[in-house]
Amino acid sequence: MRILGIDPALRVTGYGVIERTRSGVKLIEAGVVSPRTDRALEERLAELHDGVRAILAETKPDVVVIEELYTTYKNPMTAILMGHARGVMCLASAQAGVPVHTLGHAHVKRALVGSGAARKDQVNAMVTRLLRLRTAPKPNDVSDALAIALAYLNISDHVLAY
Repeated sequence: MRILGIDPALRVTGYGVIERTRSGVKLIEAGVVSPRTDRALEERLAELHDGVRAILAETKPDVVVIEELYTTYKNPMTAILMGHARGVMCLASAQAGVPVHTLGHAHVKRALVGSGAARKDQVNAMVTRLLRLRTAPKPNDVSDALAIALAYLNISDHVLAY
């Protein structure tokens, strides 16, 4: 199973593709999509869409997992803008015929570290360990995307085991 995890944002969207193999979990590719911040919203969304479409075409995942929208009611504009970003990522996935699932950040932390209140450095350390990386993924957006993919793999392993 090949999984594309996405940590959505309008400035820096992290992504990570992992694959379950007979010998464990293998990192296929990871990086960021960074639309130009000096452009209009619709142009930035188009850049995100094009970037995600290119990643889908190149890596051919079986499933896309996107972090659920999280924001407080104090920042409704952030929620709206993130909804736009997540929407173009879902659209790109649908156009590629790849199913989309979502996971909340607390669920991801619980799946990897055992606690929904885990710190970012704990999650990053677990990602590094599980993927047998020499150094931690940078920036944090990449580590977060890989964590989302690993958490989904953990969940799908439990579902498949029953």
